[in-house]
Amino acid sequence: MAKTQTAARKSSERAPRKPASPKSPAKKAAPRKWSAKVTETSDAMDLEKDIFKSDSPQRIATSVKRSAERSHRRKSGAFRSAMSMLTFYINRAGKNLSTSRRRVLDAAKNRLRRLFHRPAAG
Repeated sequence: MAKTQTAARKSSERAPRKPASPKSPAKKAAPRKWSAKVTETSDAMDLEKDIFKSDSPQRIATSVKRSAERSHRRKSGAFRSAMSMLTFYINRAGKNLSTSRRRVLDAAKNRLRRLFHRPAAG
């Protein structure tokens, strides 16, 4: 008899849903701020404190260049390490980065390219 009732049910009708079970405490979500941990614990480059808060693109670029050249723990060249650190900071800030800060940091990337005698971004 149950089969006939199920078969007789119209396609627009649905069976009642079971309530969702609460998430098990054994499974934890991945930490959301992994990039903050990388910035705090990474010893790839020792940056000047609060350098990315500077309003001078030249100061940011020279400081990041100096840090990259002094570091002996980097896996790639100084230019690549310096540019990666600057890009990492920009990406980490994401939507929270104001237009004016973004402009300063993009200018710092261009200055960094010039300091390393690299062509401008195209």
